[in-house]
Amino acid sequence: MSGTTMIVLIVLISVGSGVIYDMYKKHLEFKHKVQDNNQDAHKQLAEVTAQVTELKQRVQTLEAIVTDSSYSVKQEINKL
Repeated sequence: MSGTTMIVLIVLISVGSGVIYDMYKKHLEFKHKVQDNNQDAHKQLAEVTAQVTELKQRVQTLEAIVTDSSYSVKQEINKL
């Protein structure tokens, strides 16, 4: 191998390893962002699930009130 070839190879290896290192850093940053977004999504999902559960309970209570026979009697009395 000539000296020029060795210098070119050394430069290529140095530049290549720098590029690979930068790509790895970008990959880690992306992975961290995705992880943060997933955690936020899980928190939002938990909040929405709690709200849906609460609303279901409210609807069940309202259904029980409306379907109760005394409620319909009160409605008829109020109409008179």
